[in-house]
Amino acid sequence: MAITSVSSSAKVSASPGGNYRSAFAMVTTLFFMWGFLTSLNDILIPHLKAVFDLDYTKALLIQFAFFSSYAAFGVPSGKIVEWIGYQRTMVAGLFTMGLGAVLFIPAASVPSFPLFLAALIILAAGITALQVAANPYVSILGSAQTASSRLNLTQAFNSLGTTIGPPLGGWLILRGAHKAIENVKALSPEALQAYRVEQASTVKMPYLAITLALVVLGLAIAFYRFPRLDTTREFRPTGGTKGPGIWRYPHVVLGAVCIFVYVGAEVAIGSFLINYFNQPDIGNISIAAGANLVPFYWGGMMTGRFIGSWIMQRFSPAKLLGICAIGATAMVILSMLSTGYVAVWTILLVGIFNSIMFPTIFTLGVAEMGPLTGEASGLLVTAIVGGAIVPEIEAVLADHIGLHHAFIVPTLCYVFVAYYAFRGSKIKQPA
Repeated sequence: MAITSVSSSAKVSASPGGNYRSAFAMVTTLFFMWGFLTSLNDILIPHLKAVFDLDYTKALLIQFAFFSSYAAFGVPSGKIVEWIGYQRTMVAGLFTMGLGAVLFIPAASVPSFPLFLAALIILAAGITALQVAANPYVSILGSAQTASSRLNLTQAFNSLGTTIGPPLGGWLILRGAHKAIENVKALSPEALQAYRVEQASTVKMPYLAITLALVVLGLAIAFYRFPRLDTTREFRPTGGTKGPGIWRYPHVVLGAVCIFVYVGAEVAIGSFLINYFNQPDIGNISIAAGANLVPFYWGGMMTGRFIGSWIMQRFSPAKLLGICAIGATAMVILSMLSTGYVAVWTILLVGIFNSIMFPTIFTLGVAEMGPLTGEASGLLVTAIVGGAIVPEIEAVLADHIGLHHAFIVPTLCYVFVAYYAFRGSKIKQPA
């Protein structure tokens, strides 16, 4: 999801045409891969919640550990890009992701929830590096006028990964974990250990296959001849005089807040969908069957991004963002006020309204920043840590008032997105 931008003056020292298109296609596979892996957290949450008998607060540490990596590794990843370049950072990110994925095997063998969290942190560190390198590369593979359209297209393939991930992960992981026990605390220590080993083992083969795929993709990226970029100079203001910092631009600061709450809302809803559908007064749908409905949420985002890349060439991005924020707010509230399949399908429809939010917020947040674009981009990237904090807030609330009404948290997030669209995104130059 994260985007690190460069100014329009960035240069590509390669011939245009097919070389651009093939490089674009190659990098787009990376968007698909990290979308796929991120969406698997929606499967891990209900699975590990049952294996380790966790409450919502502890189970959502999965997302907290994962998305905290954006805050921890975002800035260092930017330094790595400056040090070794975009292509090598992509390769390093893929291999780091492979290391995190393979650590799922010993974590399942023990089994240990803290080890699962450690593996997720390493996996997310690799994804952070990958995003910091891949997004700006896409932004300059062509004309500046079509950069937003290219970004929406790559984000659509990211959503394709998040759409495929839950049903495939549910089939591979949850189908072998059907022996749920109502009260695991009643088991003897030996029986409890055997139960957890058996249930946790279902992640081994999927994540081993993911490890191999990441290594192969890393080698493919390493040996591919990408167009060479003239990169790092565009991240710094030119000349010897330092102008006003990004903190004096309200549309940048509020844009970071907007990224924080939007990513938090998107992740919070996706994280709770399976358990939400399982509620007796909502869908009373089994965990495994619920995983098959999650793709409608992420698939709505994918469809909306393909359509949005066309619509945003004809309508004001800020107004479209505001309309989508109002629509998302309405759908969440309707789900909270209803039961049964009305509650199920209204919460799934939020995905369509989410579709254009991230790239649009980001574009508005770095608008007209000139040589400070890189610095503004770094702030917005760090704000993705909202995916760690907002779901945890909803989890605490769910443990106290129930999951159904805990969706008030993403509702408030979407209200702020609407405010940013109509008011907060207006550019005000500092005095």
